[in-house]
Amino acid sequence: MSPVSEAPTSSRPAERLITRWDLDKTYLYTEFDTLQDLVRTALEKPEQKRDVPGAAPLLKELAKSGVRVHIVSGSPRQLGPRLARKLSLDGVHYDRLSLKPNLSHLLRLRFRALHDRLGYTLPGLLQARLEDQERAPAAQEILVGDDSEADALVYSLYADVCAGHVDERQLSRVLSATREYKDSQRACLRVLDQLKKRRVVSRILLHLDRQSPPSRFWVYGKRLVPFYNYLQAAYVLAEDHCLSGEAVLAIARDFVDQHRFDSDALARSYRDLMRRGHADGSLVEKLKASLSPAHGKEMEALVEGLALCVQQPPAPVEVEQRPLDYVSLAYHARGQRRRRSWSGY
Repeated sequence: MSPVSEAPTSSRPAERLITRWDLDKTYLYTEFDTLQDLVRTALEKPEQKRDVPGAAPLLKELAKSGVRVHIVSGSPRQLGPRLARKLSLDGVHYDRLSLKPNLSHLLRLRFRALHDRLGYTLPGLLQARLEDQERAPAAQEILVGDDSEADALVYSLYADVCAGHVDERQLSRVLSATREYKDSQRACLRVLDQLKKRRVVSRILLHLDRQSPPSRFWVYGKRLVPFYNYLQAAYVLAEDHCLSGEAVLAIARDFVDQHRFDSDALARSYRDLMRRGHADGSLVEKLKASLSPAHGKEMEALVEGLALCVQQPPAPVEVEQRPLDYVSLAYHARGQRRRRSWSGY
């Protein structure tokens, strides 16, 4: 999976964080479920594409703090110029934009590959990690996707392969279970031998585009955080020391000004994270230190609301953590993919 384009970036003395983003249903509202959806999406002009509220402000804040942004999308490569233009219109800076070679799959009659997430994304992620272990060996990674079964599986599998928790035999069984094409299997296994095994992925964030219940993802553990809005993602990243308090307030301000959220709704988003065990209350002091009169009454009310959440925390949900059975998860994801396959295939 070669990048369609790489944006020029200034040299950084020590990259500490890399974010890898999906685009469709994560950054953009996109439908690829039918051939008609694909055609309509292909014909959309950049200014007609709608982004998910808060996604662009979060990406901009991450880039400002020196975080590297790698976009790994299942969108066809032919959409590369339009997607690059859309990102430019939104003021989003990225280092790499990797898109799917769907035309090549069509010409080779590889119809399964058109809507296969694992066989495209996993080899690309592993290859990118192989390059980055020389360029930025100490950098941690954050993966951002949507609530499809594939994203949870692919991102968790990638994280555990990098950490050395999934060996060649296990990976081969997973790839066979999802009926990946042989060249995709070989690409994954070839990179596996060259990877320096270490804990690379610190967080997986999934946008609940389909409004899936968060409990559906409990099996993947606390590393994976389903979120309803991008301020929730910002809350988590701030408590992980990946974003400043000032950045969180800027994203919250965007929700108030552009999307008509109020401070109560934004505070409830934090309480929801606490209830699910994804927030620990440490954000409040960070926001208090960043708050100034210039932020306005709405942001002051937000910080007060978060402080109240910490003073009266909800009872957290108890989730039993078990080792992941990736083969079973792969068979399940394959069944889900078959049920959602495109009309005409």
